[in-house]
Amino acid sequence: MKKTFKLDHPKIKVPRVVDSVKHDIRKFLKRERKNSLPPGAKYWGFDCKFGQSEEDAVDVHLSSLTKKIDELVAKNIMTLYVEIIAKAIEVGKTQPAQEE
Repeated sequence: MKKTFKLDHPKIKVPRVVDSVKHDIRKFLKRERKNSLPPGAKYWGFDCKFGQSEEDAVDVHLSSLTKKIDELVAKNIMTLYVEIIAKAIEVGKTQPAQEE
């Protein structure tokens, strides 16, 4: 999911638009978690980027994404860029130690 959200709308108030943005993100995550895992993977992980625009986007943890949205809204920034990429996570596989 790579999407730029505009928070200013002539008829809808900003808090309702922010709620719909958060809902879209949760809906995307739910849909991605339903996909079948590739062999050897235990669960889905997500790489997230967030910022005012695509150029300003920085890596953030998924759990702090909604807090970051609230922070930008508190600063009266009316555009948000969200990028979420799903990746399969394999648990229990360790990389062999390098010998010198």
